Amino acid sequence: MLQACLNGSRTAEEHPALPLTPERLAEDAADVAALGVTSVHIHPRDVIGLPTLVGPEVATTIATVRAAVPGIEISVSTHVPGGNRGTLIASWAPLATGRPDIASVHVRDPRWRDLVRSLDQVNVKVDLVVDAQVPLTDLPQGVGRITVVATRDRAESLLRQVEPLGLPILLHGTDADAWQVLDYAALLEHHVRMGLEDTLRLPDGRQARNNAELVALARKRQRSRAPS
Repeated sequence: MLQACLNGSRTAEEHPALPLTPERLAEDAADVAALGVTSVHIHPRDVIGLPTLVGPEVATTIATVRAAVPGIEISVSTHVPGGNRGTLIASWAPLATGRPDIASVHVRDPRWRDLVRSLDQVNVKVDLVVDAQVPLTDLPQGVGRITVVATRDRAESLLRQVEPLGLPILLHGTDADAWQVLDYAALLEHHVRMGLEDTLRLPDGRQARNNAELVALARKRQRSRAPS
């Protein structure tokens, strides 16, 4: 799988093509889906552009993206400051087409197990984000994938920790590490991701035009580095 991470918690000042509104996220999702992406990871925003978990705002974003790319997996992040996240997630239960398919939960979050349970109760799968050595035993119900965030030097040790769990693994890096880790993940045949959340730049240091340019190159590198 190649996942596109379209915006993250970045601001409009960081890149002119960063999609923040539901309409812009839907446009970028359609562009990357045409390149073979089967999953998009997005951070819905409120009316002033801040990341949010509030039900109606999440629903508007998800439904708009889903209408543009029916059938694609839509992922959101629970790593959002402020508010009772468990209560906000509970408000997703009646959202229907406005409910995400999967949501990321960081294991360094002290309440990560509670968040996993909250997501399971509203039938949203969990992508557990691991970026440090932490005990991972007796995972709660609902965890469907592990995302490892690493530098190239730390990727091997983190993979040794999560591979015995027997779940699908998505491996990615950020900023200066994004392309090197993508190449390594493709070689290992793990899921990969790319987009403006992870890096604003191409491997040669030039600023990428948009998510589609990043994803097109990521797809090419993924295919060229996968074992034949």
